[in-house]
Amino acid sequence: MRRILAGVVLSLMLTGGAVAGPFEEGFAAHRRGDYATALRLWRPLAEQGQALAQYNLGLMYYKGQGVPQDDAEAVKWFRLAAEQGDAVGQYNLGVMYNRGLGLPQDYAEAVKWYRLAAEQGHAKAQNNLGFMYEKGEGVPQDDAEAVKLYRLAAEQGLAAGQYNLGILYDKGQGVPQDYAEAVKWYRLAAEQGNAKAQFNLGIMYDKGEGVPQDDAEAVKWYRLAAEQGYTAGQYNLGVMYNKGEGVPQDYAEALKWFRLAAEQGLAAGQYNLGIMYRKGQSVPQDDAEAMKWYRLAAEQGDAKAQYNLGIMYDKGEGVPQDDAEAVKWYRLAAEQGQARAQSNLGIMYDKGEGVPQDYVQAYMWFNLAASRYSASEVEEREQAVKNHDIIASKMTPAQIVEAQRLAREWKPK
Repeated sequence: MRRILAGVVLSLMLTGGAVAGPFEEGFAAHRRGDYATALRLWRPLAEQGQALAQYNLGLMYYKGQGVPQDDAEAVKWFRLAAEQGDAVGQYNLGVMYNRGLGLPQDYAEAVKWYRLAAEQGHAKAQNNLGFMYEKGEGVPQDDAEAVKLYRLAAEQGLAAGQYNLGILYDKGQGVPQDYAEAVKWYRLAAEQGNAKAQFNLGIMYDKGEGVPQDDAEAVKWYRLAAEQGYTAGQYNLGVMYNKGEGVPQDYAEALKWFRLAAEQGLAAGQYNLGIMYRKGQSVPQDDAEAMKWYRLAAEQGDAKAQYNLGIMYDKGEGVPQDDAEAVKWYRLAAEQGQARAQSNLGIMYDKGEGVPQDYVQAYMWFNLAASRYSASEVEEREQAVKNHDIIASKMTPAQIVEAQRLAREWKPK
């Protein structure tokens, strides 16, 4: 896998404000970390009905500042502020309903409170309400309405709104697909440090969509995302170093970024790290370490890793030789449509290694492999066809009909 397109983000940002008098004193105390004083000054104001004090008291319960952390108590105070029309209180109450914090999750209630705050121009509420429309949570799904709301947030400079608007232009959801517009909004968010936007802007330069293709610019944006710990950015930066695109080829740098992505659980990073141990690229060659990373990726469903894990068991490299285990991993990859795994599974059925000998199954897998190899895999396809023909010579007409039926009806998982 080369590129990963990041998904839409739902933001949560709790903020404060200030007014003159005791509240202002409480705010100053809060800023210097004197939560006991802030609490002593704000609680009487909140109990008297001051919306900002109610909101900030809710914030302290939400964060556990000067009081035990208590989502239900936070909801109580956010609600009191929200019912007085405080936009930040409305927004935060929406977040609590959205996430089921301190009360049962309720998307319709989340939408209600986001909308009230959004109508007052609260950018984060506009963004989150857009998300609800995009996902159809608490409202009928409506990409056009999502675009409208993301735009309102984006035009106020909210990075999450800019990023989300870029995603919809990139995909052509709710608006005609327009890569140049996607780039515009990704860039605005990326320049504010939004890692997902930086990553997606890197993809646009990598592919030459909405901008001239430019590997060096792609590397620049991938690096910014990667340095913030964004897993897909780390992986793609590793790919660029591995291939020498936009940077001099450098296996040590590729290894570094693949490892960071792999350690965060990214299957593609784990698979590529396994490849580097298998080949001994910038690390001592180590089949056992390759197996470790292949297995982690394979268990997440990565077909290439499953195939390579099958190879290792088939040959007894890095693990004791085990035909049954080889078949297990070949099958998982083959069922996803991985042509090499399909060919190897056909061989195992032909020879009866790790499975009972079964010419019908062997024929089916060779047939499928021959149809799924890419145009560049000419030798592999020819070998699959050759194997298919050899198996056919051992079969009865009825067996061939059955194998052809299975091949026609097969669908990748």
